[in-house]
Amino acid sequence: MASPSSAVDLETHPLTAWNGPAGLPAFEHIEDDAFAPVFEAALAAHAAEIDAIAADSAAPTIENTLAALELSGQALSRVSAIFWCRAGAHTNETIRALERDIAPRMARHFSRITMNEALFGKLDALHAARADLRLDPETARVLEKTWKRFVRGGARLDARGKARLAEINEELATLGARFGQNVLADESGWALFLEEADLAGLPASLKAAMAEAAQSRGRPGHYAVTLSRSIVEPFLSFSARRDLREKVLEAFLRRGENGGETDNAGIVRDTLRLRAEKARLLGFENYAAYKLDDTMAKTPEAVMALLESVWGKACEKAAEDEKALQRIAAGEGHNHAIAPWDWRYYAEKLRAERFAFDEGALEPYLTLENVTTAAFDVANRLFGLTFEERPGIAAWHEDVRVYEVRNADGSLRGLFLADPFGRPSKRSGAWMSALQTGCRLGGGRMPIVYNVMNFARPPSGRPALLSVDDARTLFHEFGHALHGLLSDVSWPSVSGTAVARDFVELPSQLFEHWFTVPEVLARHARHVETGAPMPADLAEKMRAARTFDAGFATVEYAACALVDMAFHARSEAPEDPLAFERETLEALRKPAAIPMRHRTPHFLHVFSGDGYSAGYYSYMWSEVLDADAFRAFEEAGDPFDPETADRLRRYIYAAGGAADPEELYKAFRGRLPSPEAMMQKKGLA
Repeated sequence: MASPSSAVDLETHPLTAWNGPAGLPAFEHIEDDAFAPVFEAALAAHAAEIDAIAADSAAPTIENTLAALELSGQALSRVSAIFWCRAGAHTNETIRALERDIAPRMARHFSRITMNEALFGKLDALHAARADLRLDPETARVLEKTWKRFVRGGARLDARGKARLAEINEELATLGARFGQNVLADESGWALFLEEADLAGLPASLKAAMAEAAQSRGRPGHYAVTLSRSIVEPFLSFSARRDLREKVLEAFLRRGENGGETDNAGIVRDTLRLRAEKARLLGFENYAAYKLDDTMAKTPEAVMALLESVWGKACEKAAEDEKALQRIAAGEGHNHAIAPWDWRYYAEKLRAERFAFDEGALEPYLTLENVTTAAFDVANRLFGLTFEERPGIAAWHEDVRVYEVRNADGSLRGLFLADPFGRPSKRSGAWMSALQTGCRLGGGRMPIVYNVMNFARPPSGRPALLSVDDARTLFHEFGHALHGLLSDVSWPSVSGTAVARDFVELPSQLFEHWFTVPEVLARHARHVETGAPMPADLAEKMRAARTFDAGFATVEYAACALVDMAFHARSEAPEDPLAFERETLEALRKPAAIPMRHRTPHFLHVFSGDGYSAGYYSYMWSEVLDADAFRAFEEAGDPFDPETADRLRRYIYAAGGAADPEELYKAFRGRLPSPEAMMQKKGLA
């Protein structure tokens, strides 16, 4: 990294001052080469703040220790927020090079903070005296979580242990950055260019998206299959060319496993080895025990009990469906076994047979504009929020749309930014994050949250048409965004999505339920050309087909969660992770025709960072909660019941991590749920 620059003024620099329109950074004035010197200055400024807190000769108090710690590092938080947004959503070689450098630097920086003996001594004294401090519940929880974070960060280790843990954290950060960059390189570097004669079976909307993808890659007049899920999955569902389906799926599954510089096998091996060592160093039997210690599940055994209770039923359902797919294939004169590249294709035919429609019939009613408006409308009816677009405000890419979010009384709540379309500079998947979290401490600040998607870009001047899965993804990520926007807490460290990993998916998965509420579809699912509402019988068929292919969907997800847990519940890392993946799936007797949703070499959730490591199960854990939570509205007889919506806002969306998630859920629902509602929702009961 560049040496410190005296020219960097953190109070005025556009990366840290944020003097742009609506309280955003002035993105149009941010240059790629500005990040390095600003990071250097911001790291130094934060280190100086930490040193001052630790050296304060006054007796430790909540104000001079805990609050000072929470409010420190604003400049670093701001430059980091913009940089990591760029690294995921609009990267280039300058950003990638800095990411490889800054990831271990940041790990080292925060290791020094958690291992600062004087600072931990002050926190430890406050923690020991907490019963006498008469703290409000939120402050008491923040103190407890901060103290525990320092302990888990090595504060109680001896000098040798601290040094080794800091080394491990740096190495893991470096490996995570390389893993993600390798996957993006494989994704952006591959495309299958086709001619009109190769498109048999494809709907017009997919052809248009593929034409646009080819045009953007310098091949006008052609059609491109890219490795964006929004193109891959419909191609596998509709292409009549079995040879092309095989080629596309093979490329999709081999991301991160192509040999050479972008191969991730060695990175996975080293990551698992370091995680296991870190867990032992901190006194845990394995990394899963370390990660689950601060979750609702608490133990690997509790996670496995949930996953195994579903796995058998999902495999049984998948076996039944595979027989039906085989029958359809045989009826067309094919005697081959159903292969992974066949499943979606014949499942689409089975859907048409059972429900008299295919998903392509829905797309004209599900424009990006319609589905976005529907999500905003649901947020308004549940929580009183309104969204007003602010065109002309620059963000990190020209695709990004900026919205002011207002409360029912018209006061400003925060900002929401949406970045909908896939591009080579963006990593795959969909996610929510924040440029700034909302809180009241230190004068307060408003939340600035964003959603990033990878929908197929339509031809110029044409509306983007979404699949049902795309539409659910938009609702899902917007549910995360609402979790950030509605946060109503004092302390930054418990704001918004700063909750237990197996609780964070509840607001997002719950919000998905409103996508298919009849009155939402009737109001917003309008035909792209005529404006006519989706016919009631088509909407009903879509709802009836909600659990269609549940065996496939559950197996492809649960296989990932089970492999993730198998990797991290070991005291020693496997020498050959890909062989271990294969052996684990063989022991589970995974159906051969159903691939993992995320194979190990491109499992970004687990290996491009630490977020979902030993935590991919959390989607299913939260699904138990969300299925039961929506029943509260069904029991009230109104999907927008005001009293239920008020409890939902207060205890789920607004509370953040300010209280124990079990207590929050019980405050909303009156009890904890059982998996029964989730099993019924999936069609596995």
